[in-house]
Amino acid sequence: ILYPLTIPEGWTVSQALAKVAADPVLVGDLPAEAPVEGSLAADTILFARGMTRAGIVGKMVSDQRALVEKIWAARKPDLPIKDVNEFVTLASIVEKETGIAAERPRVAAVFVNRLKKGMKLQSDPTVIYGLFGGAGKPADRPIYQSDLDKDTPFNTYKVKGLPPSPIANPGRAALEAVANPAATD
Repeated sequence: ILYPLTIPEGWTVSQALAKVAADPVLVGDLPAEAPVEGSLAADTILFARGMTRAGIVGKMVSDQRALVEKIWAARKPDLPIKDVNEFVTLASIVEKETGIAAERPRVAAVFVNRLKKGMKLQSDPTVIYGLFGGAGKPADRPIYQSDLDKDTPFNTYKVKGLPPSPIANPGRAALEAVANPAATD
């Protein structure tokens, strides 16, 4: 019998690890050190009874690494992205900006164009991550103007360019959208 474990696109490492920890079929502890943000595959993993929590986290890391490497290798050559960390970081922002798959290439194009022009990205999800980290914003709390004015390394209303790391685990569609954004001005 195989059991499913689903980690949705856009979840943070903290949210994903909480779900893995709570799964009643998995055994053992989580890894001693949490993986870095953006490094877990957003997918449904099927596993057999006896699978360890550390093993499932290791599989998610390895699956995400393989997916990122494959899409990174097929990216457009003129992207204003220096390395894989920046690639996953931008994909995580695109992931959090829209849940509608058809919009992702256009949203990616907007951010790529802003990066090329040296503009600030001005993305609310980066502000939220800077304030609340991987735990996320409480559902009943709006974003205040004062939040947009706070100095954090993730606040793309204050900082030009990309934040220092991803803000979530991007899925395949967001990664592909950043690798090949829509052509738009």
